Amino acid sequence: MAKRNRPRKGSKAFWPRKRAKRIYPRLRQKPLEKAIPLGFAGYKAGMTRAILLDLKKHSPTQGQEIVKAVTVLDIPPLLVVGIKAYKETSEGLKDLGIVWAEKIPEDLKRKCRIPKNPKPDFSLLEKADEIRLLVQTQPRNAGISKKKPELFELPLGGKLEEKVAYAKEKLGKEITVEEVFQPGELVDVIAVTKGEGTAGPVKRFGVKIRPRKHQGKRRHGGVLGPEEPGKVLPGAIPMAGQLGFQTRTEFNKQILFIGKDGVQPKGGWLGYPPVPGYYLVLSGSVPGPEKRLIMLRKAVRPKSPAPFEFKKLILDSLQGK
Repeated sequence: MAKRNRPRKGSKAFWPRKRAKRIYPRLRQKPLEKAIPLGFAGYKAGMTRAILLDLKKHSPTQGQEIVKAVTVLDIPPLLVVGIKAYKETSEGLKDLGIVWAEKIPEDLKRKCRIPKNPKPDFSLLEKADEIRLLVQTQPRNAGISKKKPELFELPLGGKLEEKVAYAKEKLGKEITVEEVFQPGELVDVIAVTKGEGTAGPVKRFGVKIRPRKHQGKRRHGGVLGPEEPGKVLPGAIPMAGQLGFQTRTEFNKQILFIGKDGVQPKGGWLGYPPVPGYYLVLSGSVPGPEKRLIMLRKAVRPKSPAPFEFKKLILDSLQGK
């Protein structure tokens, strides 16, 4: 006789299953000892393969070349356009204001309102208990044909005095990915997944399709609940609804290589132009479609990274032809 019980469909770890508020997430990170940015951002170009020399002890492939699936991110420098100051109160952090840089790109007007004649007033930082960088992306320096930049806060490590000194030094200047991450380092990847729109319970939760001669419907999750209480209990029954376009975090992705001179397969990237400048090769896959902004942060639960030697990025694919 068949079992009457089974594990629940779907995970309560992701609840509610609704659309993300913004197409790119925010960065939240515990401060480290060193006064450096704790994250970075880049655009997803696509996936390919890389040849590595496995240097891990007791590995079956130790000392041999292995092929690994990798993701390439188009990662132009970020521009520091302001310094965000916060004051700690009994109700949490209170926003004190923004210290704007003198020269702000015109493209930022497409994103938010900026002062006409900004002049840095560092006296605001003397009252602050928390300092964060206000940075914008530079899509004109990336491969995508886009003018409107993304604007977000970038947390800093170190003590408050070190944060203030670093923020003053970098105000109005660019930050490259090499100042934040190094090859071989583990990072957490945060992104908004590919949107699938409204989906039924079979695709959304993986419920079983009923037999052909089943009474009523075949692609449904069953009754919605008992007679008493007369309501649908949240999360109890797999139902149709939003699938995808949700913020997800993947931990401990290893950086394999950082390049400066651009990269493109022979057949081109699928849905993405040639990468013109800085790019980052990341082990495995990341959430989101091509051209989606991917957030990288310092690993919050790091493991010991696997030792390797980067040999070659395979670009022989004719996938775009």
